[in-house]
Amino acid sequence: MNRDTRGFIKIVADDSTGRIVGITAVGKEAGDLAAAGVYILEAGMTVEQVANLWSPYLTMAEGIKIAAQSFTTDVSKLSCCAS
Repeated sequence: MNRDTRGFIKIVADDSTGRIVGITAVGKEAGDLAAAGVYILEAGMTVEQVANLWSPYLTMAEGIKIAAQSFTTDVSKLSCCAS
C-alpha cells in the first residue's frame, strides 16, 4: 500500500456465517478496488476466504485482504503494517 493514512477500507460481514455483505473504500485510488469488491460480493465470499487470498504486496488491493484479516488478527503486528 502507499502508506497514505487518509481513507479507509471497511468490510461488513454476517456475524454467524462470516459472509461479506458490504465493502466500502474511501480515499485516493479507492475506485481501483471496486472490481475486487464486486467480485467478492458476487462470489459470496467469507471474511476467512478473503483473508487467505493471495494479493500483490504493496498495492491497494492488499488493503482488502488486510481489512479481512483484521476480523481475527491484530494487523498492527503483521510485517506489512508494523511501524
